[in-house]
Amino acid sequence: MNKKGFTLIELLVVIAIIGLLSTLAVVALGSAREKARDSKRLSDLKQVQTALELYYTDNSAYPIVEPMQALGTGNYACLNAAGFAAAGCATPYMSIVPTDPGTGSYIYRSASGTTYTIVTSLEGTVNGLQGAIQASPSGIQSAQ
Repeated sequence: MNKKGFTLIELLVVIAIIGLLSTLAVVALGSAREKARDSKRLSDLKQVQTALELYYTDNSAYPIVEPMQALGTGNYACLNAAGFAAAGCATPYMSIVPTDPGTGSYIYRSASGTTYTIVTSLEGTVNGLQGAIQASPSGIQSAQ
């Protein structure tokens, strides 16, 4: 008798192996996306810090925003000599203030203009930072 084709057992084994490999790939991809979003958050905070320091150099104060506001939206989408403004501001320090790459936001506050804080949250751990973090003139650290 001449047998052609695969048995049911052989097909089930191959399908199980493909299912296992695809599950591992999806899990690894999710972890990579989380790390990418956290890296983008830290990069965004550094860029905003640089723009705020340029603003401080020219104005001897940081933009006063009280109460706290989410950056990158509404009247906080651009940073120029007058402070935060809507998109398309003239002579900007930062023409597009970034927004959080996930579902969170960058919350800015400066009550006196002598210092500021930007608060956000990381999804994982990056360079020893995890959870809620804050940026200020002294750098980026875990929020207290």
